[in-house]
Amino acid sequence: MVRDVTDSDFEQQVVERSREVPVLVDFWAEWCGPCRQLTPALEAAVSKRAGQVELAKVDVDANQTVARSFEIRGIPAVKAFKDGQVVSEFTGAIPPKAIDSFLDELLPSPADELLDAGDEQSLRKAVELDPRHAEAALALARLLIERGDRDQAGELLERFKGDFIADGLAARLQLETGSAVDGIDASTLERAFGAWDAADHNGALEALQEAFQAATTPETRDLLRQAMVAIFTELGPEDPVAKSHRRRLASAL
Repeated sequence: MVRDVTDSDFEQQVVERSREVPVLVDFWAEWCGPCRQLTPALEAAVSKRAGQVELAKVDVDANQTVARSFEIRGIPAVKAFKDGQVVSEFTGAIPPKAIDSFLDELLPSPADELLDAGDEQSLRKAVELDPRHAEAALALARLLIERGDRDQAGELLERFKGDFIADGLAARLQLETGSAVDGIDASTLERAFGAWDAADHNGALEALQEAFQAATTPETRDLLRQAMVAIFTELGPEDPVAKSHRRRLASAL
């Protein structure tokens, strides 16, 4: 879809609309020669993607409020909006091949789309298409762990050493095998990981904190720490549950 957008409807037609579908904004003017080259190429590239992305055209002479708010100093200028934010941009006329590459970076890859499906078959296909797609691989590893297929899960996690969530899941595997558990009631770990699987992050962290207090060796405590850090990462730095348990863990270390 291609539409002309003004100062009065920019918020609705671009910012809010981008929460549903990516919106490309073409800042142009009638007197701008390069704009007359770029705009048709943008329209053709957007049309090829059949509703995956939309194009909004803003005449900077007629809509100076929007142009000023986004500090448009040279045209043509293109900004890509997603989830209400500018996520990428370029200035000047670029060739159709470069436009295609720009849009390819903006839109979900086939592996991303399979990740959104979330079932095991889709996740396996996503990892096959993109072996370094961490989100798909970790989602698949979670499914494998939940059903007890620890060997396959461990192989997947090995590829992503250094990733906080991958390291936390790998630590969970070691804790579940019992090879490094000391002084911890098995039911505490079962409660922790059952809550994690059920997305009860506070319940999982409470049980892991309890296990951390009971652990008697640095090795086991480090595995528990890694599991908690994985949950902190899933929740994000500003989540109040993560903040509270992060402070508790720091005090216990």
